[in-house]
Amino acid sequence: MTPVPDIYRILPEVILTLTGVAVMLIDATLGHTSPRRPLGWVAAIGTTLALWASLWQLSLPVGTGFFSTVETSPFTVFFHVLICGVVLVVLLLSLDSLPEDSHHQGEFYALIVFGAVGMCLLSGAVELLVVFIALEISSISTYVLAGYRKESGRGPEAAIKYFLLGSFATGFLLYGIALIFGATGTTQIYEVARLAPSAENHLFVLAALGLMLVGILFKVSAVPFHVWTPDVYEGAPSPVVALLSTAPKAAAFALLLRVLYEMLPSLRSVWAPLLWIVAVLSMTIGNLAALRQQNVKRMLAYSSIAHAGYLLAAFAGLGSSGIAAAAFYIAAYAAMNVGVFAVVTLVSGYDDKLPLIDDFRGLIYRSPLMGSLLLFFLVSLVGIPFTGGFFGKFYSFSAAVGGGAIALAVIGLLNSGLAAGYYLRFALVAAQRDPEPDRTFAPTAQVGVAVGAALLLAVAATLVLGIVPGTTLHSAESAAHTLQAPPPEAAPIVIEPQIHP
Repeated sequence: MTPVPDIYRILPEVILTLTGVAVMLIDATLGHTSPRRPLGWVAAIGTTLALWASLWQLSLPVGTGFFSTVETSPFTVFFHVLICGVVLVVLLLSLDSLPEDSHHQGEFYALIVFGAVGMCLLSGAVELLVVFIALEISSISTYVLAGYRKESGRGPEAAIKYFLLGSFATGFLLYGIALIFGATGTTQIYEVARLAPSAENHLFVLAALGLMLVGILFKVSAVPFHVWTPDVYEGAPSPVVALLSTAPKAAAFALLLRVLYEMLPSLRSVWAPLLWIVAVLSMTIGNLAALRQQNVKRMLAYSSIAHAGYLLAAFAGLGSSGIAAAAFYIAAYAAMNVGVFAVVTLVSGYDDKLPLIDDFRGLIYRSPLMGSLLLFFLVSLVGIPFTGGFFGKFYSFSAAVGGGAIALAVIGLLNSGLAAGYYLRFALVAAQRDPEPDRTFAPTAQVGVAVGAALLLAVAATLVLGIVPGTTLHSAESAAHTLQAPPPEAAPIVIEPQIHP
């Protein structure tokens, strides 16, 4: 078989990197008064090419490249397509929602694309040092994006909180990698999986697992590592929150799946109960806190914490069932969450002029399209049938039951009922007539070609995952099977001893 050039293994990352560099170079050549909106189209076209390159990688044989540091497989392709799809929708949304006179608009688009490079690399890395580098590439971009609205006090506050707590979390992850190296003498994931069960310093391996879980669970905003989420969501621009709440979490969950099911499956008896507890805490605390919120973005922030708990319930599943259920839920959550933030962005505006739930009262009468879309995405977040949210929760809880965690599935169902309280309250407010029709409201943003395409993609993805989920589930199952077995290049060579009579 002809060897695959290593560059093919990271083709989406290469395209995204070149796109980001092109955006910055073009931005530097434009005058101060020149419009920067075309730079968003350059970024969107580059992201589309990266998405196509990810799908093309399915034609490559499963394997690793660059000295077994990155991998190409259905698992990596699944998350590459998901991340590139989310980034494309966010870029399209930003094209019509960012004001023409907003500062450093070219850098905004470049940072989104560079962040996508780190997220894609994180989902395909099979070397822990590359994992760390990819995480830093993604994190630095999102730290800056969180504080993009620097003219308001909440923007810099969100960026500083995110940066300080994120740096702590990354430090924990790096310490865990160091302990893994100390216990096994390697940071290559497949080699760690082979050597960890027989490591002499078994306590080092256990400590490494705990430290790495801290770093990863922070990125997915699971309890008790969730305190940054409400403040960052409230202070960052809504298009950035649409990105933060989906793509980085998808990459972090891909890393979590790889660490638990591929690198340290021998410690399942240790990490499964821990994630069981984290899932229950995330679901319960997230939903209870969301019930008390009057600010839309803070409510959705606590909602995202609860959804992290629903997703973690799938980790109680045995083998490929848990991996496939988690992967499917990530896709469904990304579609409906980026959709609801798109609507909030268009209604509330770049400056969040309508921050409270009560400000959306009568939305369906003021803007029937935005009101209908908001109701649709909220219904999906509740988990009503024929939407992606329903099948996401169904597969997640089914995986938990299949793994013997029946109590976890019951707690998840009860929490889903609890979540319906604040989602339906928001929907009811939007569907009610405003008792003060003469109140001054910020004008609803016009739906242009770019944002119309973004909304269409989000709606289509949510409907497809809810009505015909078979294709996505099949892709998730293929990803699960390739995750559990190392590719041929990474499999250790075992020489059987020759016994002569």
